[in-house]
Amino acid sequence: MATIICAEHAGACYGVERALRMVREAAQSHEGSVQTLGPLIHNPQVVEELEHNHGVTVAQDADHVSGDTVVIRSHGVVPDVIQHLHDLDKDVVDATCPYVKKVHAAAERLVREGYQVLVVGEAGHPEVEGILGHAPSAVAVVNPDDLEHLSLSRKVGVVVQTTQSRTTLASLVSAILLKGSVDELKVVDTICEATAERQRAAAALAQKADVMIVIGGRNSANTTRLAEICATYCNNTHHVETADELAADWFENAEIIGITAGASTPASQIASVQTQIEQLCHD
Repeated sequence: MATIICAEHAGACYGVERALRMVREAAQSHEGSVQTLGPLIHNPQVVEELEHNHGVTVAQDADHVSGDTVVIRSHGVVPDVIQHLHDLDKDVVDATCPYVKKVHAAAERLVREGYQVLVVGEAGHPEVEGILGHAPSAVAVVNPDDLEHLSLSRKVGVVVQTTQSRTTLASLVSAILLKGSVDELKVVDTICEATAERQRAAAALAQKADVMIVIGGRNSANTTRLAEICATYCNNTHHVETADELAADWFENAEIIGITAGASTPASQIASVQTQIEQLCHD
């Protein structure tokens, strides 16, 4: 029978666990209805569980909030949104990850110090949108091509989406320097250590595994990145959200099966997938 190994660092991070605790406490203790502003985390199964078991629904934006209490999701929002919710007389519970708030503070500080701010992150991602809200003149970049038509100032400051990789950060910094127009470059490495730990552990396991299973929402940037990293080392890599997606033929002749999971994946989902893999291998 194959050996099943879970990566040393995998699954829900501090910020996600904190957000889940806060929204469940809000549902239990606050009068009236509770909503999250956008999905609390990028895990459809968890979002569904919150509605089914705790009555917490999702408002897609501040203009469609009907709940008495609104929980700000772990990715954070632009400052104007929170002010708008207060103006609507909503009870606001801010579950923004503390590490994301550090990015907000760093971006604001760089703007005050006169730097042109670049955010190494995916344009349109909720976390990046929140960062840009704290530094309205900032620009999101995720690969060197994004710099092609961007006019850089003499002073450039860089912050990073918490779930980006240091490889991406390094490539962007190199590309900025190669443009030759920047006299002063200040980089604030705001990559969350939990993200880096999961990426290192996944890479190490993928190098010796015959099959890698990556568990987490397909709308999760950090889970998708884990799948990309694993696929670099293990051709037989599969990104799944639930145990139902597993196929027996993935594990044929496999001696080592590796499992990792994104920072929005609770331990219960990891356990469910591992149990199903054990059953498929046993059958």
